[in-house]
Amino acid sequence: MTDHPRPSNKPLRPHFSSGPCAKPPGWGPEHLPHGSLGRSHRSKLGKARLVHALELTRKLLRLPPTHRIGIVPGSDTGAVEMALWSMLGARPVTMLAWESFGEGWVTDVIKQLKLDAAVVKASYGELPDLAAIDPATDVVFTWNGTTSGVRVPNGGWISDAREGLTVCDATSAAFAMELPWDKLDVTTFSWQKVLGGEGGHGMLILSPRAVERLETYLPPWPLPKIFRMTKGGKLIEGIFHGETINTPSMFAVEDYIYALEWAQGLGGLPALITRSEANAAALDEWVQATPWIEHLAADPATRSTTSVCLKFADAAVPTLDDEARTTLVERMATLLEAEGAAFDVASYRDAPPGLRIWCGATVETDDIVALGPWLDWAFHAARAS
Repeated sequence: MTDHPRPSNKPLRPHFSSGPCAKPPGWGPEHLPHGSLGRSHRSKLGKARLVHALELTRKLLRLPPTHRIGIVPGSDTGAVEMALWSMLGARPVTMLAWESFGEGWVTDVIKQLKLDAAVVKASYGELPDLAAIDPATDVVFTWNGTTSGVRVPNGGWISDAREGLTVCDATSAAFAMELPWDKLDVTTFSWQKVLGGEGGHGMLILSPRAVERLETYLPPWPLPKIFRMTKGGKLIEGIFHGETINTPSMFAVEDYIYALEWAQGLGGLPALITRSEANAAALDEWVQATPWIEHLAADPATRSTTSVCLKFADAAVPTLDDEARTTLVERMATLLEAEGAAFDVASYRDAPPGLRIWCGATVETDDIVALGPWLDWAFHAARAS
């Protein structure tokens, strides 16, 4: 197909999907405790394991004691929807979107809740002017754009004197980036991202300001049972003490605990961040040395260190339109999977055609280094086919 050299050294773990993400190194189902499996989540043992998961999460994320944290249904999506449906409408809203999941929250707020929200957008690979955001409004945003590879660089743009709430979808950022808890009123993420847990469960973190909103505001629309966090005008505290709204998978809970304990054993959040940044740096070194590829996020200050999104350099494929570039990506992904060199590296379906490489802490840097030559081989092989 091509005279471009076929690499001999493959990544030991070719799992580079941006969700569900790679399991922690050394993971195996045989390592998971079995005692809670087949038991009620309301049993003494079941609840103890759920509380243990919450306590480990609090410790790893270094959450202040003022913030409540709960396990909720429906992955990160469920956690975000709970916040949107339960809290928005009390004051003006600003929606920020620079990738597909942010766009999804815009659709929910505008078309489903029918709120007259201000919508601030930016193209894939860019951020809007965050300094222009009105702190009197509730603000909904993603910390790290999983499908665009763009993240907010810090929380400096969020006013300490804000009147509105900040609702932050942090699903590809939690455990991989520093999050300013004093700036975030509602924070959500899911287990299957940075720590490589199982899907289906979301995490909801509330500041005291968010709790106050819940206890003082009643939305004008009906709330499904799985969205209800108050009863009689008071927060249902049990949700944040291991009493889940619906039945969780105890297998998934044990799997999440395994990942949390693995992370704690590494050295906690600083170690996780160091691993992610090392992976992103190794991938960037390959990008800088490869003429046919470049970062979708041009500004290094806003470039993700987990879901790194890449696009074809125009000079390398000057005659290919987006449809042809998508076909090229599909060919590359097929070749890489057939070789067992890389799984699930195609860009998200709504993003510009290119590659998306997960660089979170559960990925080994040596595997990122080994991946580069395979991506190069796949590009030339796909072009020649």
